[in-house]
Amino acid sequence: MASVVPTVRDRIGQQLFLRVAGPDGGRHAARIHGRPGPRWFEADSPIARVHGDASMFVGGLRALLLQTLHPAAMRGVVEHSDYRDDAWGRLARTSRFIAVTTFGTADDAEQAVGAVRRIHERITGTMPDGTPYAASDPHLLGWVHVAEIDSFLRAHTVYGRDPLTGAERDEYVAQTALVAARLGVVDPPSTEAELAARLAAYRPELRGTPEARATVGYLLLRPPLPLVARPPYAAIAAAAVGLMPRWTRLPLRLPWLPISERTVVRALGGAATGTIRWAMAPRAHTYDD
Repeated sequence: MASVVPTVRDRIGQQLFLRVAGPDGGRHAARIHGRPGPRWFEADSPIARVHGDASMFVGGLRALLLQTLHPAAMRGVVEHSDYRDDAWGRLARTSRFIAVTTFGTADDAEQAVGAVRRIHERITGTMPDGTPYAASDPHLLGWVHVAEIDSFLRAHTVYGRDPLTGAERDEYVAQTALVAARLGVVDPPSTEAELAARLAAYRPELRGTPEARATVGYLLLRPPLPLVARPPYAAIAAAAVGLMPRWTRLPLRLPWLPISERTVVRALGGAATGTIRWAMAPRAHTYDD
C-alpha cells in the first residue's frame, strides 16, 4: 500500500504541472530559475512568496472568473482565442509569463513583456454596439491587472503557506505594479487600499454576458482533465468561487453559500492546495526528462 501513495502523488503532480506549465514546462522552469543574472525581484520578496505558492491555483482560477465580467475583455477572448480547445495552452502561457517576470532574469523578463505587448497590439475588434476595443487599451489592461492581483492576494491570504503582513501586502501590490506599468497599465495601484479603490471604480462597467457565463461554466464544470486530477481541481474551483465577491454571484450565476464557504469549502481548498504543494514539489525538477 505504501508504494501506491507515491504513485498517486506523482501522477497528480505530473498532471497538474503539465496542465499549468505545458508539456515543455520543465525546460522553461530550468531556464527561469537556473539561468544566472540579475532579477527584478529578490527571491524572498512578497511577490516571490505569493507567485511561488500553491495558492496561485485558487487565485488564478478566481482571476479568470472575475475577468469575465468585463464585456470588452470577454469579447477579446471569444473573438481571438479558442478558449475551449486551447484553455490549458492559454493557462500555460500566462503562468509562464508570471514565472518569468517574477523569478527569471531581467533580460528574460523584458523579452516576455515585449512579446505580450506585441500580441496585445494585434487584438482589436468591435463590441456589439459598434464600440471598438483593443487589448492594448491601458484601461482594459488595468482591469485585467487589478482582477489578477486582487485574486492572487486574496487566495494567498486564505490558502498561502506564509500569508503576508500589512506592510508586505502593500509591497506586493507595488511590486506587481512595476510589471503592470511595463505592460502598458497607466498608474497601476501601489497599495492594497489603492487596489480596492481601483476595483470599485470598474464596477459600473462590469456585467454577466452570455459569453461570460458560458466561459465560467466551462471552467468550473467541464475542464478537460484526467480522472486523477479532477477531485483536487473540483476543490480548487470551489475555493475560487468561495473567494468571489458576493455581487458577482448573480451575474455569473454562481452559488452563494456563506456558511459552507467559510467552513467546508475552505477546508477542502486548504486540503487541495496542501496536496498540490506535496504532489508537485518533489517532482517539479524532473518533468523535463
